[in-house]
Order: sequence, then C-alpha cells, then structure tokens
Amino acid sequence: MSATAAPARAARHDAGLAAQTQVEAAARAEPAPAPRRSRYIVGRGYDWAFFLLPPVLSLVLGIAISGTRFVEGTFAFLGEEMTWEDLAIGTLIHAHLVAVFVRSHGNPQIRARHPVRFFVVPVALWGLLTASPWLAVAAAVVATFWDVWHSGLQTFGLGRIYDRNAGNPPEAGRRLDLWMNQLLYAGPILAGATMILHFEHFEHFEEVGSPFFSVVPDVMVRTQPWWRWAVIAAGTAYVIVYVIGYVRLWRRGYRVSPLKVFLVATTGLCSIYTWGFNSWGEAFFVMNLFHAVQYLALVWASEKSRMVGWLRLRGAGGKAVAACLFFGAVLVYGAAAQFVGDRGALWTLTVVVSLMHFWYDGFIWSVRRSEV
Repeated sequence: MSATAAPARAARHDAGLAAQTQVEAAARAEPAPAPRRSRYIVGRGYDWAFFLLPPVLSLVLGIAISGTRFVEGTFAFLGEEMTWEDLAIGTLIHAHLVAVFVRSHGNPQIRARHPVRFFVVPVALWGLLTASPWLAVAAAVVATFWDVWHSGLQTFGLGRIYDRNAGNPPEAGRRLDLWMNQLLYAGPILAGATMILHFEHFEHFEEVGSPFFSVVPDVMVRTQPWWRWAVIAAGTAYVIVYVIGYVRLWRRGYRVSPLKVFLVATTGLCSIYTWGFNSWGEAFFVMNLFHAVQYLALVWASEKSRMVGWLRLRGAGGKAVAACLFFGAVLVYGAAAQFVGDRGALWTLTVVVSLMHFWYDGFIWSVRRSEV
C-alpha cells in the first residue's frame, strides 16, 4: 500500500460520514409549515360585502324604507294583494331556500352520501302534506320555528369558519358559540315586540279542526312578561359563562378572530334592536334580508366553479353567465312562490323546500369535515 493511499481513504470515509449525517438530519427535520390560511372565507372585499356588513346595511335599509310607498303601497297580481316590500323580501327568502339544492343535489360528492335524504324524503313528505291539511299546517308551524333556529346557526357557522381560519381547532369554543348565537337570535323574539308574529301561525290549526293549538298565540301574549324576564336572566348568566369560557380558551392558546367578533356582535345587536323593539316596523325585512344575502353569497362562492363546469363555460365571461343563470333561476322560483297562495299542492311544495333547506343545512356544511 502506498504512503498516500491511507490518508486518501480516510478522507473519503470522513466525507461519506458527513454526507450520511446530513441526510439523517434532513430526515429528522420537522416538515415545512403549511401555508397560512387566509383569515377570510372568500376574500377581503367579498367577505365584507356579503358576510360581515349585511346585518348593519340591512338595518340601515330597513330604516330608510320605513313609511315609504315601497312598504305601504299595495298592488294585486293573480288574485294576490301585496306590497312591493312583500314581493321583494318574499322573493329573496324563497330564492335562498331553494338555493340549497344546488349544493345538496348539484354537488356529486355531497349527493352521493345521502341518496335517501335527497331523493326519497322530499317526495314522500310532499305527498303526505298534500294528502293531509292538518300535517300541512303543522309543517308550516314547524318551518316557522325551525327557521329561527336555522338563522342563528348560519351566523354560528360563518363564525366557526372565521375561527378555523384564525388557526383554532374546530371544537374550540364550538358549544359556547352555538348557544350564544341562538340566544342572540331567538332571545329577542321571545322577549320582544315580534313574538306574536312568530306564534300567530298556530291560528291556522282552527281551519283544520284543531282549536286546541289555535289558542297558543293568546297564551304566549299573556305570558310574555314571564318569557321576557326568563330570557333576560338566562341571557345575562350565559354571557358571563361565555366570557369566562373564552378567557380560559385564550389562556390555552386560542386566537381571537376579529372578524368573528365583528360578525357576532353586529348580528346580535341588529337582532336585539329589530326583533326586540321593531322601532321602524321592519324587523322581518331586515333580518331576512341579510340572512338571504349571506346564504346566496356562500352558495355561489362554494359552487361557482362546479356550475361553470356543468355549463362548459370558460373565463370571466363563463362565470358571469353561470351567475346570471344561478341567481336568475332561484329568483324566478322565489317570485313564483309568492303567488301560490297559502294552500294546495304548490303551497305544500314551498313548505317542503323550506323544511329541506333547514334540514340539509344541518349536515352539508361542516367545518369539522372541512366541507367549507
């Protein structure tokens, strides 16, 4: 062996060890952090226009139209007399109700999971309600109060998305938010000026031979002072629980989402002022306007690419055509639903659409399953 062979061999051995050490170190290294999620659902401008500001803007618009011809002037069409406000808000309400089918039946991934719920239940329910006037009236009453619960859940759901985008686990504060949003939405109805507007639907039971249920509105009017104090007491206690709960979460690393705080605070204040006091007489218009706008914007944001694909369109022009077809179709249904009267097979169809909207929303939008 030459005199230079051993040093050369030793140098190669040291280089090999160094390379192996680098490979092992790289293997042990932590994976690169995932890209930071945007704190918005769609984007800054879209979120502020369609999710965050609508409660405040709806309140301003409701105050602006109060006492105008838009609210007080009536017209008759197809035997139905209504105001332009009735037509506008009624069309928007029914439009957002039917829009759920774009996601439930139009999204192949969602549709494949629940074939019975999506195709058997609606048809069977429509048949039952058409055959039984009593069931139809009962379903309409159920829809009225399910709508209250569902509306509180929409704000809850948007808030949970903002929480997730801030980097919080999907379960952190979930139950606290759920009941806070229901308190802020349903509490002012029970305790405030618009309570009778929700319970008066029980009067229709007298038309189908059930006078027992038709007395519910009178009972609620007589007992409302008790409901008011119960809501105030329970609400005050829950606000304390809510704050303490979030302080504890914050100490454990919870990241406060200013967007969620803004959304919940403005929606809650709007609900308290409109449902609770109805100073301008436009509570129904205000609360349903922002709810429908938020929902239609969410469906469009989540399903627009799929709709463009159905139509085999491309580019910005394709999205514009898809938007016209989507919003045009649901608004046409909404306007038609305003003129079907309050009985008959077409009316029961609108009741079924309402019930399916509330039911489907409960399981096709899920932050925990990463579906939004």
